Amino acid sequence: MTDPGTAVFLSYASQDAKAAQRICDALRAAGIGVFLDQSELRGGDVWDQKIRRQIHDCALFIPVISASTASRREGYFRLEWDLADQRSHMMARDSAFIVPVSLDATPGARTDVPESFHRVQWTRLPVGETPPAFVERIKRLLSPELSQDPTGTAPAAARVAAAPITAKPVPASWRSKGMLLATIAVVVIALGYLAVDRLVLSKRGAEVGAVPGPAAQSSPAATFNPPPHSIAVLPFVNLSGDKEQEYFSDGLTEELLNSLAEINELQVAARTSSFYFKGKDVDLGTVAHKLNVGAVLEGSVRRSAHTIRITAQLINAVTGFHLWSKTYDRDLGDVLKLQTEIATAVASALKVTLLGDVAAKVELGGTRNPDAFDAYLRGARAYSSRHETKDIPAAIAAYTEAIRLDPNYALAFAARSIALAAVAGEAATKAAMREGFDKAQADARQALALAPDLAQAHLASANVSELGTLDFTQASEAYERALALAPGNAEVLRLSGKFAAYMGRFDAGVAAARRAVVLDPLARASHSVLGRTLYVAHRYQEAVAALAEVLRLDPDYKDTYAHRGFAYYGLGDLQSARASCETQPDYWGNQYCLAVIYDRLGRHADAEAELAKMQTVVGDTASYQYATIYAQWGDRTQALEWLETALRVRDPGLELLRTDALLDPLRKEPRFQAIERELKFPS
Repeated sequence: MTDPGTAVFLSYASQDAKAAQRICDALRAAGIGVFLDQSELRGGDVWDQKIRRQIHDCALFIPVISASTASRREGYFRLEWDLADQRSHMMARDSAFIVPVSLDATPGARTDVPESFHRVQWTRLPVGETPPAFVERIKRLLSPELSQDPTGTAPAAARVAAAPITAKPVPASWRSKGMLLATIAVVVIALGYLAVDRLVLSKRGAEVGAVPGPAAQSSPAATFNPPPHSIAVLPFVNLSGDKEQEYFSDGLTEELLNSLAEINELQVAARTSSFYFKGKDVDLGTVAHKLNVGAVLEGSVRRSAHTIRITAQLINAVTGFHLWSKTYDRDLGDVLKLQTEIATAVASALKVTLLGDVAAKVELGGTRNPDAFDAYLRGARAYSSRHETKDIPAAIAAYTEAIRLDPNYALAFAARSIALAAVAGEAATKAAMREGFDKAQADARQALALAPDLAQAHLASANVSELGTLDFTQASEAYERALALAPGNAEVLRLSGKFAAYMGRFDAGVAAARRAVVLDPLARASHSVLGRTLYVAHRYQEAVAALAEVLRLDPDYKDTYAHRGFAYYGLGDLQSARASCETQPDYWGNQYCLAVIYDRLGRHADAEAELAKMQTVVGDTASYQYATIYAQWGDRTQALEWLETALRVRDPGLELLRTDALLDPLRKEPRFQAIERELKFPS
């Protein structure tokens, strides 16, 4: 019990050092060995190896958590949490390893710690004050004769010491989610690699075949039941010797992922979830369980001036066996054909029946011009990594370069259309909004003309019809066509599902959003869209849960706090609504929410102040939102005037008019009904 390498690992952030030291001192005073890293300069290979070894060998991992640390996305303590989380997934019982300590809150408020932390009992130790009962509990967990007592015949004092210190239980939703992620044993497989490229493929492949210990062997295999022919494509490793070429290996991976998604019988985890594991030391078994897939494809890309070498390997995530591997050497101009070759080989290895011409599906809308392909991948990287609207012009410029190099590049036209529409939707002036949507519509039409069966072209057309021209009937038809062409595309499911719900087709919208969550479970967008569809369907409690998952994945995603606030508002929980919207008070969406909530709480002066802040930021481009605020304030005249302004400027927010509960006070007004008729919602 006194060996720090096999007893307790205490993980903390620098802000909580004093509290961690108090806990450490109390445990050491009781003869318990504690590893407490107090290095001034942390990081580097030696530190990394030492920490990994300690977390691997320790008997208990105690993360010290506070409001300041749980909200931070970076820091060495986060790396420690991730390592402990990974280890917990390979154990039968998390409670035998992780003992979370909260310094200032209960676990229900912690939306952004590893999910395994939520499946075990938390202890609250304010400012690190450590009572004897906690020390006795740790002793019991470290004592085999007590911790493994299945009959309850251990001494009464020990049983009392093991009782939970915190009164609040872990929410059932977290426990059930934990069961879904329980791991199964995997089989040892040793394959020799003949090429250097294969040797540098991630260590994840080797770890799949690790010999399971007794805990892993006792885990029921039934808890992991991936659908047949399900696969994840992990980001291919860039071996070009230039970090600036990372966009190429990532982009090629995404294109290959999209190629596999074109094969009807395959269920392919979407990009955001697959790329979540990039740069993380995670074994393939964990990846498979997180994404609920039966196979994983990984590889490497080596690019030179005119040629490309791709090494790929397909692994059965259940057994750990390699199903297929191959190295391809091609001219850069043959990349499109190469995608077809790899997709076909993977399908064959998974024993998928290929229906129709795979090449025609995979290569549709693409280019054989290597420079155009390169520019397209640069645009895709810029767009997918954007944080704000001001980041999008770089993507538009790259797509424009791709189109200049290949005027028949349909995918580039579709991608540029979506990027242009995103900028137009948040334009500062009405003129800029109209100009942006007009350009987006022209690109969508060109993409359709070049490739009438390209799902992305129909998606771009639907997007601009929905938000730019407010032609909801045309948007509905375009979304249906995109879905028919790409039923396994998470982005198509998200956008079409949200639109369906806004149009009043709640069941279809929620079903599409849930399917997107299955295909892209680690994408905040999937859970965000699910939350929005549930909200407009008046399923507010479910919406709150879905939006909580968004915040667990990305606590800095400001928009979600407003959406969750309105969901609480729908439930009549005004205090929770207020707290949610006050989380990011400088964001206009939360000011919008607070303008409604404060008024309902009787704080009308504060509500007016929030409206004024919002108007300073977004001006008249939020005419629709102003209408909903005045509707909730009971000022129907002002609300209708703003709705008429929204109609005049073609405000994209009008797509919500049919289903938005905030406008319910106006629905019997003749002026409102006239606006609804003018918008010609599909029946």
